[in-house]
Parts: sequence; C-alpha cells; structure tokens
Amino acid sequence: MNTQIEIIRANIEDIPLVTPLFDAYRQFYKQTTDMEGATRFLSARLQEQSSVIFLAFSIDENGTRQPCGFTQLYPSFSSTTMERLWILNDLFVAPEARRLGVGKALLERARDFGAETQSKELTLQTAVDNYTAQSVYEANGWQREVEFYSYNLYLNRI
Repeated sequence: MNTQIEIIRANIEDIPLVTPLFDAYRQFYKQTTDMEGATRFLSARLQEQSSVIFLAFSIDENGTRQPCGFTQLYPSFSSTTMERLWILNDLFVAPEARRLGVGKALLERARDFGAETQSKELTLQTAVDNYTAQSVYEANGWQREVEFYSYNLYLNRI
C-alpha cells in the first residue's frame, strides 16, 4: 500500500474533520465522548486564535483523502530568554493510520512552524506510561527533560 500524508493548518471550516479525532484523543485519556463540546472547544480555540491545529490526511493510491491525525499547539513564552515557545499539547493519530508516518509528519510540521515563528523551542508532556508516544518523540529528536520537575495546582476540584 502506498499511502501519502498531507498536513494542513486547520481553519474553522475544518472543525468537522478535526472533531472526531479530537474526541477519540480525549477518550484515549479516559474522558467521555462529547462531540458537541469538542466542536465548541476547537471552534473557540481557532476563533480566538489561541491555538494552532495541524490536520493530517492520508491519501491512498486512488487519491482518496481521509483525516487521520492532528496536533494542537498553544503559544507560550520564556521569561528568562524573552522568546516565544509552543506547547505541543495534543497529538493523535487514528489507530488505522498508525505506522504510516503520520505522527512523524505532524511532529515535523510542528517543528517547521516553530521555526517559521522564530520560536525558542517546542515543549510537550506525555504520560509516564505512554511508551509508544515517548519512542515516537525520541525518534524524532525530542529530548526528555531532566533538569526540571513538573508541578500542577488543580483548581476548582474538591
């Protein structure tokens, strides 16, 4: 099978294509399905320009395009270096498209976008037991953080 991968920067018209992937991503992290909420959330991110979403399509030998993955980046800044950085907050590849290079293509597009926006770096977090994702990140040049600890303060939780 000769599958090609196309990556586009999603806009508001692409939300119906991203939403099922985003919902599947959330379910992977043990959230209940919520297509309506996912649509609202993604629409708000793009309308407010508070995130950038790259959408991957697999293209088969007949030219059929199928949405198969996405990554969502959030802007941030380093106060110490006074430079922009991007948080790669979400990365998901549909199970049927795994091992086709979709994850790698999305990571490369995110890296290129970081360079295009003159950013200092891209950063991400993943679950400590998500070994598949860790191996993909490390195979694509990402380095595990060893200098800092990550802390969270959960608000509005009893």
